Amino acid sequence: MNNNSQQAHTYHSLEDIRRRKEEIRGCIHDENEKIKVLWNSLFHKPQTDMPLTPARRWSKWMNTGVGLFDAALLGWKLYRKFAPKRSSRKGWR
Repeated sequence: MNNNSQQAHTYHSLEDIRRRKEEIRGCIHDENEKIKVLWNSLFHKPQTDMPLTPARRWSKWMNTGVGLFDAALLGWKLYRKFAPKRSSRKGWR
């Protein structure tokens, strides 16, 4: 908030209180808008209209490929860890 919020306020009528309430509501609204902009900038990439060059396209494909390989490797490791254990003597009775 601005410096007005740090000063002591004296109120002489209900109109003074209402005016101060509207000032505070305006400050809260402005700060809320700033927070919305900052929050959206954290999670959304700015849209660029640059064309994909061959190098960027290759980089994008490599990123996707490595991500898929990593997911498959994680799946295999989890399967090996949590799969039911098989008996080595299953066919013998």
